[in-house]
Amino acid sequence: PARPVLDPPALQSNGVRPPVPRCSSLISRQARALVGSLPAALLLFCWRIHRLSSRCAPSIMCCEMRPGFGFGSARRGIWRSWPALCSQQQQRFSSSLCSAKKLHVAATSLPPQLPKARKKSKVIVISGPTGAGKSRLALEVARRLGGEIISADSVQVYRSLDVGSAKPSASEMSMVPHHLIDIMHACEDYSAGMFFSDARRATQDVLARGSVPVVAGGTGLYLRWFIYGKPNVPQSSSNIISSVWSELAGFRESGRWEEAVELLLKAGDPEARDLDTNNWARLSRRLEIIRSSGSPASAFTLPYSSFQKQQDTKLTDSPSNDATCEAKELEYDFLCFFLACPRVELYRSIDLRCEEMLADTGGLLSEAAWLIDIGLQPNMNSATRAIGYRQTMEYLLHCRQNGGSSSPEEFLEFLTKFQQTSRNFSRRQMTWFRNEKIYQWVDASQPFEAIVQFICDAYNGSDALVLPESLEMKRESCVHTSKDLKTYRSENKVFLGHEECCHVLDWIRRTQGK
Repeated sequence: PARPVLDPPALQSNGVRPPVPRCSSLISRQARALVGSLPAALLLFCWRIHRLSSRCAPSIMCCEMRPGFGFGSARRGIWRSWPALCSQQQQRFSSSLCSAKKLHVAATSLPPQLPKARKKSKVIVISGPTGAGKSRLALEVARRLGGEIISADSVQVYRSLDVGSAKPSASEMSMVPHHLIDIMHACEDYSAGMFFSDARRATQDVLARGSVPVVAGGTGLYLRWFIYGKPNVPQSSSNIISSVWSELAGFRESGRWEEAVELLLKAGDPEARDLDTNNWARLSRRLEIIRSSGSPASAFTLPYSSFQKQQDTKLTDSPSNDATCEAKELEYDFLCFFLACPRVELYRSIDLRCEEMLADTGGLLSEAAWLIDIGLQPNMNSATRAIGYRQTMEYLLHCRQNGGSSSPEEFLEFLTKFQQTSRNFSRRQMTWFRNEKIYQWVDASQPFEAIVQFICDAYNGSDALVLPESLEMKRESCVHTSKDLKTYRSENKVFLGHEECCHVLDWIRRTQGK
C-alpha cells in the first residue's frame, strides 16, 4: 500500500513553523567533512551508510502506523518521536564513522606493500683455471639440461686459432649449440665491453628459445662484467682514438714500454704501473679515457665494487655510510661455479697440455706461424698476447732469423718457458676468483658424475645453493704456496729427450727457413 503523506507540524505560537530535523542532511554534512581524509574505499563505505540512514526514518514511521490508531494520532506520535529517531540514527552513523576511522588508521600504520619481484631467469656460469676441465664439465651440464654454451674465452672468439685456445671440437659443438666462438678475425681486437654486449645478447636469445644458458670460460674480467655489468666509462670518439694511436705509435714500434707508461702517468693515471708489460691495447684505452673525460679510468664507478660493498654490508650486518651505495640487483639468477683442484695436480695437467699442443706440428706451431704470415707480431693485439701464441711466435721468429734452424736445447727451453707461463697464469686466475664471492669452489678431483649431478640439481632446485662438503674446495688451499710447490719441477711425458723433438725441428726447418 502507498505510504501516507505526513503533514508538517502546526505553527508555533509566534507563527513560525518549527524546523523539520532531517537525518540525511546531518549525515551528509559529516560525510562531506571526511571526504578529504578517507581513502576511496572508505568513502564508498560511508556513502552506503548514508543511503541506508536516509531511508531509515520513513520506514520507522510506517511501522509506527499500526491498526487501531488513527492517522492523526499516528502523525502526532511520529513528530513527537522524530528528534529521538534522528538522534538514534546520528549515534549509529557516528559509531560507523569511528569504526571507519579505526580501519583507516590501522591501514595507514601497516608497512607499505612492496611490488612482487619478478622471477629471474637462471644462468649457469662455470669457470676455472686453464687445464681444470671446465669445458668438459660445461658440455655435460648443457647436454643434460638442454642448454647452450656461451664461451667466455678471450681467444676462442678468433677463427683459425683452435688448438692454442683449446676450442671445442666439431663433434662437441654438434652435440650442444655454442656461441661466441669463431666470430672475429685474428687481426681484430676484442674487448671486455664487446664481450659484455655479445654475451648478454646471446643469453637473451638462449632464454627466448627456452634453453638454459651455460657460460663457460676462464677470462675473469669478461665474467665479472657479464655478471655485474660494465662500468660507466665514456666511449672515445674516432678522432681521439686516432690521436692516441698516433701518439703511441713511436713507443710501440721501438718497444719503449716504460716510456709509454711514464706518458700515461703524466697524463693523470695513477695506476699506470699496474698494467701488464707490453699490454699496449690496455694502455691505449687508459689514455683514451683521460683524453675523452679528463679523468682516469679509476675515477668511474665499477658495478662490481658496488655489489661487493653491498655484500660486505650484509655479511657484517653494519649499515653503509656510503650514500652512493644503493641497493642493487643482478639481472639474472646466476649459479656460479669455479672448478679447482690441488695446485700440484693442476700444474701436472697444464704441463702435459702444453706438450700435446706442440706435439702435433699442425696445431699450435702452425697457428702461430700463420699469425706471423698475415703480418702480426707478438703482443700486437688480443690474439697475439694470448699465452701460448705469444711464446710460440717469439720462438718461430727466432728460428726464422736463423734460417729455420733450431737445436733441441732451444726447443726444450721454449717448452719450459711455455709451461711456466701457463702455470703462472693459472695461479693468477685462482687469485682473481678467490675474491669473487658469488662463486662456489668445486673440487675437480672429485668424481665427475657427482659434480655434474650437483650442478643440475642446483639448477632444478628452488632452495638456496649449498655446496656439499664432499665437493667443496677450500680457496686458501689453492692460493697459498705449499712445500710441494716450492720444489715443483716439470716432468715431461711427450718430449722426454732430443729424439722426441726431431719431428718438430724437421718441420721448422722445412717451413720456417724461407
